[in-house]
Amino acid sequence: MHTAVAERLDARLVPAAATSWVVTAAGILWPIGNVVGWLCAAAGACGVLLWRAGSGRPRLRAIGIGLTATGVVGAGFGFAIALRANAVARHPVTAAFGSAVEVAVTPSQSAAPVGRGHVMFRGSLRGLGHNEMSGRVVVFAPARDFDAVMVGQPLRFRARVTRPTRRDLTVAVVTAIGTPTTGRAGPVNRAASGVRAGFAASARHVLPADQAAMLPALVLGDMSTVSPITAQEFRTAGLTHLTAVSGANVTIVCGAVLFSSRLLGPRAAVGLAGLALLLFVIVVQPTASVLRAAVMGAIALFSMLSARRRQAIPALSATVLVLMVVAPQLAVDVGLALSVVATAALVVIAPAWSRRLVDAGWPKWLADAVCVACAAQLVTAPLIAAISGRLSLVAAAANLAVAALVAPITVLGTAAAALGPVWPAAAQLLIRFTGPELWWLLRIAHWAASVPAASLPVPSGLPGAVALGAAGLLAVLLWRWRWFRAGMAVAAVALLAWSLSGLLAGAGGPVGTT
Repeated sequence: MHTAVAERLDARLVPAAATSWVVTAAGILWPIGNVVGWLCAAAGACGVLLWRAGSGRPRLRAIGIGLTATGVVGAGFGFAIALRANAVARHPVTAAFGSAVEVAVTPSQSAAPVGRGHVMFRGSLRGLGHNEMSGRVVVFAPARDFDAVMVGQPLRFRARVTRPTRRDLTVAVVTAIGTPTTGRAGPVNRAASGVRAGFAASARHVLPADQAAMLPALVLGDMSTVSPITAQEFRTAGLTHLTAVSGANVTIVCGAVLFSSRLLGPRAAVGLAGLALLLFVIVVQPTASVLRAAVMGAIALFSMLSARRRQAIPALSATVLVLMVVAPQLAVDVGLALSVVATAALVVIAPAWSRRLVDAGWPKWLADAVCVACAAQLVTAPLIAAISGRLSLVAAAANLAVAALVAPITVLGTAAAALGPVWPAAAQLLIRFTGPELWWLLRIAHWAASVPAASLPVPSGLPGAVALGAAGLLAVLLWRWRWFRAGMAVAAVALLAWSLSGLLAGAGGPVGTT
């Protein structure tokens, strides 16, 4: 019988983090930041009154304190996002909408293919015509001229400037209609680009083509060489998150550094882990999930130095608060939402489920693996459905089948990327050891995507998210009843039999063929 008592979760920062996120998102999507700010200020004032009226009544005083804190946080973020949204709405670039003009842009991410011979990347506007300007822009450009753009490399080209299609604090969409004049990126960005290019070249030198294309995606989040067919198989199998560098990669990298440097003492080990974290973020580029994982990792490292209690929920809440301050546009980024809810599920839901399975006689390693895969699928499915309009029925099984491969691929690949510039032979040797893991990962993605009804169409947008969220919540609530578990087991067996029959029929081919 499992007798360990789970440590009580510290959720004191959760209301503040949730308030900052909701208020910031509302202020970006609609021009109501000031309205929300004043409403939160009024709520804070009511909290003060409750606190003062609650003398001798601890519960009422606690409610008052909580309401006051939440109101103060909401008011601060509401007024702050109102200022930012107003600055975007009144940005000088709006006068150039619909016209063609020379622009100066510094890319903040590598170019990604978007089809029809074009690429897309985000960047910072530096100039419009002869005027200096600033602001976040989205750039669409011909791949033949912009495919090799480097993060931090100044570009100047003629482009058509239009109104942004999404409300995310972007000031304009820039469509290139001329060839770029390039400047020189800073030494840090040049070094990071060299590491990425050298790592991809080493992978192509020692691995088969499909594995060489996938390794940079898994280690550095570089999907530029992954074929559309493989990318589609990963989406159908529910494995796309493996190509989005996030918390698992950061945890593995920092953990490996801490373990290998433990003989140097705790402070030196934490310092090296912090340096490795910084370099890792620079090389993989700070996307939403990377920023969330990096800030959370930095908070965890600081807590190790300060000897404070380390819990994931306070760290996650603090991370959201920090990101809403320094990068408020992430409030409407689905990547951040997926990263946060998946992390919360692995911290709150998966351990509780695992304890129940261990009490029922399951081996702990198997219980942990199954519960992590199922919890992540449960909380991310509504968001994925809202984006893609699809629900993967094989995601949990596929993720369970490849769970043990993430750590060795990340450790070996990251070490190879670090060694590449100084010791290419050693880097190529490490890359060779990732071959079997990559083969298995690619085969699982292909097999899972080939299963009949591997993914089903569902409503996209808010209706799909609400429907799947309600279905998942209902399933969790009904799971305690034996009849429901039996019905789900019968449905799973029927689906498995149908899928296997389809696979066998497809593999058999027409009779008489050779």
